[in-house]
Amino acid sequence: MSQRDTHVRPTRSAVIGLLAAALGRRRGADLSDLRGLRFTVRTDRSGTRQVDFQTIGGGLPPVKAVPSANGDRKKDGTATIVTRRHYLADAAFTVAVDGDKEVVDAATRALRAPRWPLYLGRRSCPPAGPVLVAHGLDDAAGALATFPLHRARPYGTDTVKVDIAYDRPPAKGHPARHRVMDDPETFDEYRRSWGVRTEYVSTLTLSTELCAGLGTDWINALANRQQAST
Repeated sequence: MSQRDTHVRPTRSAVIGLLAAALGRRRGADLSDLRGLRFTVRTDRSGTRQVDFQTIGGGLPPVKAVPSANGDRKKDGTATIVTRRHYLADAAFTVAVDGDKEVVDAATRALRAPRWPLYLGRRSCPPAGPVLVAHGLDDAAGALATFPLHRARPYGTDTVKVDIAYDRPPAKGHPARHRVMDDPETFDEYRRSWGVRTEYVSTLTLSTELCAGLGTDWINALANRQQAST
């Protein structure tokens, strides 16, 4: 049985893959410019883990094939593989992208008019809202402390705590450190590979005034913020 796990937040591989698709990069294309970018991920809503049971074509020999309803095995070359695929449902994240201005500007243009359709981990999971929510920031990572949260405002409290994950050591604080293998070296179909990197996770306490609600309420809060900053 095949297992397709998921991380608790968008990985470097996921974000770089999203940008590569928007830019129209084919599998096997050079990723060095995108790998030079810095990604900071804020967890607005952590969501819940869901597991989807699927069968996919695998071309296995009959002895390894999945039994059919009458107890037989499928013919050679027509076997299927049983797979469990893990997803995050009802999750929301805000990702800050910092780095070389030319690369960031090119990615911004591509997200406005992507070359290929964008999806979140699986082709069956298109983005539910705008992918590009702001641009032209001097410090995108720093803006996460003031950017609208895509979550409902809680009652009975003035603050909320959110996780912030950095792919570089943050300037302040003592974050937890995790080793994750999600730094893509190549997306080539036949020789995909990833490097190991350190993820730094800390908790930020923010005002509930930043909780902008869901759906159109959040989108309207983004629009109002953009207007106020121009």
